[in-house]
Amino acid sequence: MKAVIISKSGEPSVLKVEDRALPSPAGREVLVRTKASGVNRPDIMQRKGFYPALEGAPADIPGLEASGIIEACGPLVTRWKKGDAVCALTAGGAYAEYFTVDERHCLPLPKNWSYIEAASLPETVFTVWHNVFQRGRLQKNERFLVHGGSSGIGITAIQLAAAAGARVYATAGNREKCAKCEELGAEKCIDYKKEDFESALKYQGIDVILDMVGGVYFEKNLRLLNPDGRLIYINTMEGSRVKADLALVMQRRLTITGSTLRPRSADFKAELRAEIEENIWPLLENGKFKPVIHRVFPYRDAAEAHQLMESSQHIGKIILSFE
Repeated sequence: MKAVIISKSGEPSVLKVEDRALPSPAGREVLVRTKASGVNRPDIMQRKGFYPALEGAPADIPGLEASGIIEACGPLVTRWKKGDAVCALTAGGAYAEYFTVDERHCLPLPKNWSYIEAASLPETVFTVWHNVFQRGRLQKNERFLVHGGSSGIGITAIQLAAAAGARVYATAGNREKCAKCEELGAEKCIDYKKEDFESALKYQGIDVILDMVGGVYFEKNLRLLNPDGRLIYINTMEGSRVKADLALVMQRRLTITGSTLRPRSADFKAELRAEIEENIWPLLENGKFKPVIHRVFPYRDAAEAHQLMESSQHIGKIILSFE
């Protein structure tokens, strides 16, 4: 099979296409013939050498989400059969014509969704459901702020929070991105390059904040939160070392938490998948959540896809096609 591999740590040009042996599903694994794969920030970090592959995952083939058709099943598989259309959260290896994955981390292709669209779902939906709704406990009528609102995570968080009845706010880097966030359900999106988000939202008060920026945003986030507010981190693109006013944390009873998805156990991801299928899949199929695909690249152009992601000029998801 053809696979996009990381030939060495470095710039996007280190991504190469090579022939690799076809993987074989064992135990509860299924073998999936890839139709499309999502491109995500952890793929960039892995390519740069900062985020090594998990034990058991291909060491040099990135890719954490994909859609496709099941070609074979391991001896312990109970739910799926050959020919089923699925999308899946993988531990790695999704930048290839075939990949294996725990059957419990697969979801049925949503009705009326294409393979390209479905490949945009697993990494972002798993991340948002766990962080915003499980860790952040977002409730109807609460105020929710997501930084990086035009990213894959951002467009997912905006739509799911709005569908849950929350009042949604976002930040993004230009007016076009802000307009898209507002179209998807944000009451207001602040162009952080032109306006200070803390000043813009200080009279609103926020109950839950999802942040992937870190750095100087930390103290501003704390000051924006209402009593019993929750601040959740999923990345720290502008720095992980911050200063905290602990008096403010105590006085307002604030919760500061965060998580990374990839290292979590297979059982944890399986439980997460079950909740997502029950709570989110109906939203996809009744049109309350829509895919936002910025651009689709042939898998041979993965380096160009990585360049686009690193430029932050995209709105929504970047996808690799294996058709």
